[in-house]
Amino acid sequence: MGGLKGRDLLSMTDLSAEETLALLQLAADLKQGKIKPVCQKNLGLLFYKASTRTRVSFFAAMTQLGGQVIDLNTGSMQIGRGEPLQDTARILDGYLDVLAIRTFAHADVETYAKYARMPIINALTDLEHPCQVLADFQTIQECFGQLAGLKLAYCGDGNNMAHSLLLGCATVGMDIAIACPANFMPDLQIVNQAKSIAAIQGTQVLVTQSAQAAASEAHIVYTDVWASMGQESESDVRIPLFQPYQVNAELLTLADPNSIVLHCLPAHRGEEITDDVLEGTRSRVWDQAENRLHAQKALLASVLGAV
Repeated sequence: MGGLKGRDLLSMTDLSAEETLALLQLAADLKQGKIKPVCQKNLGLLFYKASTRTRVSFFAAMTQLGGQVIDLNTGSMQIGRGEPLQDTARILDGYLDVLAIRTFAHADVETYAKYARMPIINALTDLEHPCQVLADFQTIQECFGQLAGLKLAYCGDGNNMAHSLLLGCATVGMDIAIACPANFMPDLQIVNQAKSIAAIQGTQVLVTQSAQAAASEAHIVYTDVWASMGQESESDVRIPLFQPYQVNAELLTLADPNSIVLHCLPAHRGEEITDDVLEGTRSRVWDQAENRLHAQKALLASVLGAV
């Protein structure tokens, strides 16, 4: 994975299909203990949003590689008092080897990438969540032995997860169907970008208001919370609108008989997914969560040149 050394990961479009598949193979090898790279580097975590899986999996991944993690408290840094991002980026660049950022505006991670020489990793913005999709793809490969030719159905909010899944699925040759309420569709520019990629790959991108149409013959049925971080005050308005997009046993009857269910978590049981489905035989949610560790370890080892 020498080709990723020093590279940023801000969007799924930063990786080609070949690079994505190579990262997934590395993640699988790391998970199985086939290789044990050593990377005595410093990872900085700059998180403006709450996090369980992303924070802990990055921390564990870097530690297992032999490196150190500095968890940066934005509230106690000068950035919290208005120090410009471009100044902070250049300062941190002198102390760290790689920086993972979890924030609101996608433009902020682009600013860090512009002014810092070290690799910048998007650990979630309001626009995209590429690290989650790498773990999703690893889980899908474990279940089906492939990505190309499969269909993924995403039901819910046209949010950052929908965006990264659109771009990621199109890149690796998967069909994707996104089902959302009318006023909660994914960003049109990203939809068109995904359709352009899919046209080259010979795959399909469907955006619809019908959860049933999306789930039809799908190999993977995916959902996310109906109100993302920062949107909690909208929950009472959103829940009635999103109810037809709930992933439940009835919806799964339309999917492929061997389909699996994924959820990036945290889950609101009884809202976007029923408890019986989350805990059911088709659920691969806990494997998916574990794979955040392995996928991000592969990413860190690659951008830091340890493999």
